[in-house]
Amino acid sequence: MSMLEFEGLDQFYRDFQALFGVSLRADEGEIVAVIGANGAGKSTFLKTVAGLLPSAPSTVRLDGEPIGDRPAYRRVGMGIALVPEGRRVFPSLSVEENLRVGGFGKRPGRWNVGRVYELFPLLGTMTGRPAAVLSGGEQQALAIGRALMANPRVLLMDEISLGLAPIVVKQLYGAIPAIVADGTTLVVVEQDITQALGIAHRAYCFLEGRVSLHGRPGELTREQIRAAYFGLTP
Repeated sequence: MSMLEFEGLDQFYRDFQALFGVSLRADEGEIVAVIGANGAGKSTFLKTVAGLLPSAPSTVRLDGEPIGDRPAYRRVGMGIALVPEGRRVFPSLSVEENLRVGGFGKRPGRWNVGRVYELFPLLGTMTGRPAAVLSGGEQQALAIGRALMANPRVLLMDEISLGLAPIVVKQLYGAIPAIVADGTTLVVVEQDITQALGIAHRAYCFLEGRVSLHGRPGELTREQIRAAYFGLTP
């Protein structure tokens, strides 16, 4: 049994259907990449996982338990945390205040302010600085650290490379081995195929709200990925 599993997941925005029968699984300690073009349904999928969008109870399972109708705050308590697209740090709060907000639920685990500063040493030099004055990369590190403060079993990352310089993206992705070292499951949504597939154990490509391809990155050819990504005939 997979730790996190989706079976026949549909999602709607009023009359518009964004996801069509998505089935996906993630095992404990696994890094799962979800790739696809803009509008493919990737962020909608993550919002559904996080509980920001409801779904039929049985379509989302954690350790075999149906959680599709659980609200977001309940899922945080169960160990699911989201790093949202666009970072969405609290601009008027300091770096450390942002982190402590992330740990408000006091879920037990190894992550605390000190461990986050070990993971991202630069944040430790600006603890009292307002988040609004940080660079894009610093804000992204802060957003990841804030999510880790919830001590998640499942960490969801939505487009963490968006708008950042390649060297900054490399630094952020370089922190991932330390995040998953104790068995944390990571679901990474990315348009940057190279980055996503470079770290993933399993990959799913979304096209117009459907899974168009899935498998182990090393077993997928460039032609298969290109066809699934753009909806072309391989």
